[in-house]
Amino acid sequence: MQLTLKQLRYFVAAGENASVTKAAQAMFVSQPSISSAILHIEEQTGLDLLIRHHAQGVSLTPTGQRFLLKAKQLLTEADNLGKFATSLTEDVSGSLRFVSLPTLAPVLVPPVMHQFVERHRDVQVQCEEADQEKIISGLLTGRFEFALTYDIKLPPELDFTPLVDFPPYVLLPQTHPLAARDELQIQELAAEPMVLLDWPLSRDYFYSLFLAAGVEPNVAYRAKSLAMVRGLVANGLGYTLFNTPLANHISLDGNQMAVVPLAGSPRPTCLGLATLHGVRATPAAAAFIDMLQQHVGQFDQHNTEG
Repeated sequence: MQLTLKQLRYFVAAGENASVTKAAQAMFVSQPSISSAILHIEEQTGLDLLIRHHAQGVSLTPTGQRFLLKAKQLLTEADNLGKFATSLTEDVSGSLRFVSLPTLAPVLVPPVMHQFVERHRDVQVQCEEADQEKIISGLLTGRFEFALTYDIKLPPELDFTPLVDFPPYVLLPQTHPLAARDELQIQELAAEPMVLLDWPLSRDYFYSLFLAAGVEPNVAYRAKSLAMVRGLVANGLGYTLFNTPLANHISLDGNQMAVVPLAGSPRPTCLGLATLHGVRATPAAAAFIDMLQQHVGQFDQHNTEG
């Protein structure tokens, strides 16, 4: 059975006005449109809904009266659904779930979340951390509204909005002989023990910098978190390459580190927002993204301290 809301509205108008002519006038359509809609409903349902009186309008059958009440309930629910849909495009409320690479989330997301929940207390915000493969899967299946990630290995189904470029830099123990340098060539690091941030995108990116210079890194240690990498470096176990801005150069155990830029303007990573193509952001997502863009925009692209 296939009935449209328009057909039901035409039937309700005819039933309430007891006239096809008056219904047509009320709905600003032709009389044949009203008559055709009612006939279609009767054919689809197998019900006799109206009694046609020659030159005297129409009247509802007992079945028609019951059908009219049900049709009006359905139309009211449809109108309410439309109002609800409108509220979703206007009210900053409900829930918001997005995702970020673990290397970015701890540095960039918390201050924005604090600002957002202070301004929009009716929104439940959840930020998950995942690798690029899970980020892409979550966006394609609608699990996440947007992702904070790099423009690397994204499928055509996703749109990417660039926010800022983050150039790589060297993080060393404060007592390291190279820590006092103004800048370092990537070739100078090849023989030094490296602490590698062992996440797929980060690992591949940092490896590519060495390969572009015709050398290979001496990876002595691997770690899955920024905090662990910083701890290993601060305790003298090697240097690392980072591109994520740091608020300070202190590890969690209180040891100091030094930051030295890489010479030669190596290729930066482009941080941005990934979204599913053709899907409009909810008001909550749009509001959060606006705050995030303002926050990220505060970073000087050439200041590794953020």
